[in-house]
Amino acid sequence: MASVATFRIWRGEKGKGDFKSYDAKIEEGMVVLDVVHQIQAEQANDLAVRWNCKAGKCGSCSAEVNGMPKLMCMTRLSDLDLNQPVTVQPMHTFPSIRDLVTDVSWNYRVSAQIAPFTPAADAPRPLVMQQMDVDRIQEFRKCIECFLCQDVCHILRDHNRKDLFYGPRQIIKLANLDMHPYDSLDRRQMIREEAGVGVCNITKCCTEVCPEHIHITDNGIIPLKERVADTFFDPVMWVARKFSRKAQTPPSEAFCERRCCLCYTARREHCPFHTRSA
Repeated sequence: MASVATFRIWRGEKGKGDFKSYDAKIEEGMVVLDVVHQIQAEQANDLAVRWNCKAGKCGSCSAEVNGMPKLMCMTRLSDLDLNQPVTVQPMHTFPSIRDLVTDVSWNYRVSAQIAPFTPAADAPRPLVMQQMDVDRIQEFRKCIECFLCQDVCHILRDHNRKDLFYGPRQIIKLANLDMHPYDSLDRRQMIREEAGVGVCNITKCCTEVCPEHIHITDNGIIPLKERVADTFFDPVMWVARKFSRKAQTPPSEAFCERRCCLCYTARREHCPFHTRSA
């Protein structure tokens, strides 16, 4: 038996507008995106909404449902209190285009500044990796670029410091590259300065909203913070660089040449590839 619920949907253009209420018929198994499509078809033909797969894999239908960043296609009505009006609005962090559609192009411009995976010229073919290294970076590759983590990040959302911080999604992209055993580029300077990893205060709000359940903070941001701290702020390593005959070479004492998972997790004595200098 179908019932009726009230949905307050943001209507407007370029940040100017207001919520408009719609009564929609609710049936078992529906998600928020189903209701938005129903309202679009029956009551508001000009309602703008971005979507594609309706399976939680394209990341297109990101919005804020009752104030929480969510994928509309993965938010079941059975998980919401339908006795109260359900609010649906566009992501707050990015400029509004129209209704529920936002301009997320800044994310792609930032992503284009990150150099792609670059193996060394003498890297073996095929690339041979330990399974734990594969598993670690594979987690980051699950990202569907829904940008919910960017939306909830208070540095971008509340302070609009896109000039200071790349945001969780791009930090995870950098982690995916920097933790790859065969990536030959030294990305530590970029992670520290352009990406601004030090700005993150690890509230883990980005991890909480990730629909792919990526441990963004624990497995990505914190290890990169530690690596940057070891390189630029560890006094012992600073002295070593100061007096080393190889001062012009970034120190590699903390990690083997392949920067494998064992080294990142401080189990260097078990790393078969470790080449720690005396």
